Amino acid sequence: MDRNPSPPSSEAEEEGDAVGNTVYSKHWLFSILTRLIEVISPEKTEPAVSPEGSQAELDEEMENDICKVWDMSMDEDVALFLQEFNAPDIFMGVFAKSKCPRLTEICVGILGNMACFQDICMSISKDENLGQVLLQRLCDSDSPTLLETSRLLLTCLSQPEVANVWVERIRENPSVYDCVCFIMSSSTNVELLVKVGEVVDKLFDLDEELMLNWIKNGTCRSVGPSVDDSPEELPDFKIVPCILEAAKQVRSDNPEGLDVYMHILQLLTTVDEGIQAIVQAPDGGKETWSLLYDLVCHELCQPDDPPIIVQEQKTVLASILSVLSAMFASQTEQEYTKMRKSNVKLPFSCYFILDMPLIGSLIRILQYMEGCGKRSVDNSKESEQQETGRADLNEEDFHLKILKDICCELLSNMLQELTKENTLEGLQEGHLNEQTCSCAFQNLLPLYFASVESFLEVLREADQTLADNLEKRFPSLKVHT
Repeated sequence: MDRNPSPPSSEAEEEGDAVGNTVYSKHWLFSILTRLIEVISPEKTEPAVSPEGSQAELDEEMENDICKVWDMSMDEDVALFLQEFNAPDIFMGVFAKSKCPRLTEICVGILGNMACFQDICMSISKDENLGQVLLQRLCDSDSPTLLETSRLLLTCLSQPEVANVWVERIRENPSVYDCVCFIMSSSTNVELLVKVGEVVDKLFDLDEELMLNWIKNGTCRSVGPSVDDSPEELPDFKIVPCILEAAKQVRSDNPEGLDVYMHILQLLTTVDEGIQAIVQAPDGGKETWSLLYDLVCHELCQPDDPPIIVQEQKTVLASILSVLSAMFASQTEQEYTKMRKSNVKLPFSCYFILDMPLIGSLIRILQYMEGCGKRSVDNSKESEQQETGRADLNEEDFHLKILKDICCELLSNMLQELTKENTLEGLQEGHLNEQTCSCAFQNLLPLYFASVESFLEVLREADQTLADNLEKRFPSLKVHT
């Protein structure tokens, strides 16, 4: 069964009754708005109240009609008509008085469609009462309503003219943090999780101060959503575990959603507080590292994938490797601090520091990018006369360059920490050989000369022949005595 019935397509009954340039009837739309007012009027009792009195069912005919309005509201003329006849105020009454989740969902959805048009979005956004009421919908217990609320917020946050209004409103409303964390940590609705993730991603991208506040949040108990609208004490939410839980839910069913949550983690690592929130979690960041490690080593850009897969996965790989790199650098710094304080060279205690499968995966990504680079050159020659084709190619090259830079930085840092034992393990397991080492050196030199030189010294202890062959291939690495 379709969620929303098709809108009425009959001609307006009377001359001048059409809404703008549409075939929709002003009279019909006005009658629906009038019926909505009647539904929420004090003298009306809620239809079909459940035995517990907690929720109400929407009359089938009314549901069909209001769903038609939902579809019609995607038309700008209809949206302007609804705005002119104060539909947002009517919907506010619905949010305040109706106990029918379906009706609430539809009304939020209509507002979301209306907000796609700039002037209406500005009007909705500047209405402080409506803004607060809409944020309260994030504490709703109804998943479809939460989904439509998230879509509406994302639409408003994507409009530069009003984005700051919503950022400030959300920053001043602590319950938004609680409700968003509650959704991310407990919902199994993938579509909802993706949309909420897009809202968080947009918020963090727009306002670093808000991101810092949310990183530091979770220090006190909060009141959050409840099915019966009564206050309910929620866990002491921390942002990182909530993001990880949502990422686990979406990873198999929605690649775009995974991309969103990995980018949120990447945004956290742009500030020191975010990195510390990740690596100083009770598990020392193990859960974050384990999830990202599993994605890189066992799910993305695998040996049986065609090299072109790196084009499709470039943004999510860049986000993941950026977070891994930040975590590695942070934990390495902490280990060196321990060494200085104890005046003893301690072994690296972090569970992820010298991981050969990850090093092998990083080199494979670089190999695949080399393959894509050759393919791009061929494609460029074929489409030399096509301006759009060249623009798209340049954009692809730009994103691949970002991925390459991040990949090389992490690989160089890891190679610099390898011991003879680690290297022998890599050789035995096939992660290191002449082909993979040559690829690594080709991409790391000359920028990461010191890291390559350090690794080559260790490699000489593990496999003198391989080290000699690499020196012949890369003369700049020959040891000067």
